[in-house]
Amino acid sequence: MRDFLTRLPKAELHLHIEGSLEPELMFVLAERNGVALPYGSVEEARAAYDFQDLQSFLDLYYRGMSVLRTAEDFHDLAMDYFRRAHAEGVVHVEMHFDPQAHRVRGIELPVVMEGLSLARRHAERELGLSSALIMAFLRDREAAEAMAVLEEAAPYWEMLDAVGLDSAERGHPPSKFTEVFMRAAQLGIPRVAHAGEEGPPAYIREALDRLDVCRIDHGVRCLEDPALVARLRDEGMVLTVCPLSNVRLKVVERIEDHPLPQLLEAGLRVTLNSDDPAYFGGGVLDNYLACQRAFGWDEATFIQLAGTAIEAAFIGDARRTELRHRLAASY
Repeated sequence: MRDFLTRLPKAELHLHIEGSLEPELMFVLAERNGVALPYGSVEEARAAYDFQDLQSFLDLYYRGMSVLRTAEDFHDLAMDYFRRAHAEGVVHVEMHFDPQAHRVRGIELPVVMEGLSLARRHAERELGLSSALIMAFLRDREAAEAMAVLEEAAPYWEMLDAVGLDSAERGHPPSKFTEVFMRAAQLGIPRVAHAGEEGPPAYIREALDRLDVCRIDHGVRCLEDPALVARLRDEGMVLTVCPLSNVRLKVVERIEDHPLPQLLEAGLRVTLNSDDPAYFGGGVLDNYLACQRAFGWDEATFIQLAGTAIEAAFIGDARRTELRHRLAASY
């Protein structure tokens, strides 16, 4: 099964590129940029990758991000992940990035965009890996700041495959960002949003009704609202689920407790993703393998999951057709 899941062409729709920063690269970039880290070694840093909830993870996440200073750093960060993902049979990656988290550190948007854009071109040429770019807004900051970032990104609007909404969910409903997302809609930019991870099912409804999203990131708490489940099924809404992330952030205690089987039984469209692989226990393949061990799924289930991701990806018709053929040829 491991060999099958490795060669299965997988599209990752829910990745935070800053969350792919492995301790080894963190130390390399810290030395390059003269950044002092609170860890004495790679092992000590890895041991610190332990947290009790989303907020304690975010504190560590932003600390690690401090080593990202130049376009070269963002290029190296993305390429490091692209190479690992490619080795795991990933054929397409959609990466969220958080411009506000860099802006408050004095790192302006052109630096981030230059580095990530160069990495995307290199990955396509060297690895045959396609990618998409999702500019995410931090929901625990003011909506006015998110709007300012969206307008500042005007030179890059054509390069954005979507905008998203992430960071600490509790107390920060999607409706807070209605105007920002309606502005993105006016610009013709697709919209996705984190909802129903730590937040209640009502946040999923808000993301659908107020933000007009085409995908829900996480969404696992939808099962608490049967009417919402029926709506998600009837509308064919895709949930980008991150099982290992949900375990590490205590959304569920054990992978065996994860509601993924119930989501599939309810007829929902689900994909498997890594979220922040450096912090949550591995990449896409690790998430597939963890689900196989926990739920005993057969090959057909994983083919269905991989197919859903290909259909929901922000890719052109030619690339989608190519990936459909690759999926069909893998079994």
